[in-house]
Amino acid sequence: MFRFAHNNINVLDLERSLAFYEEALGLKEVRRINGGDFIIVYLGDSHQSQHLLELTWLKDRKEPYNLGDNEFHLAFTADDFDAAHEKHKKMGCICYENPGMGIYFINDPDGYWLEVLP
Repeated sequence: MFRFAHNNINVLDLERSLAFYEEALGLKEVRRINGGDFIIVYLGDSHQSQHLLELTWLKDRKEPYNLGDNEFHLAFTADDFDAAHEKHKKMGCICYENPGMGIYFINDPDGYWLEVLP
């Protein structure tokens, strides 16, 4: 039997990413691994689920990550979809909307797409 533990994304500016994920989605640091030339931070949603987002920062990485066509993404549900949409609109991070499906996507500081569902 298996269950999800976490998803990983690599980030260029760890502090900027931590601030974004807390402001945009309410994710907070739950664990950190300092490896000298890398730092891994696990973010959680205050125990709404057990799933974690792992942010990996590599000391020597300076160039942006190649995200391909950005066809992969993480998805989040919102208790108050309209309020979430308004918040993300004010933050300027909405990158795609599909009103027919009732969803939209936001970009994180590294360009990863995050889907928001009602």
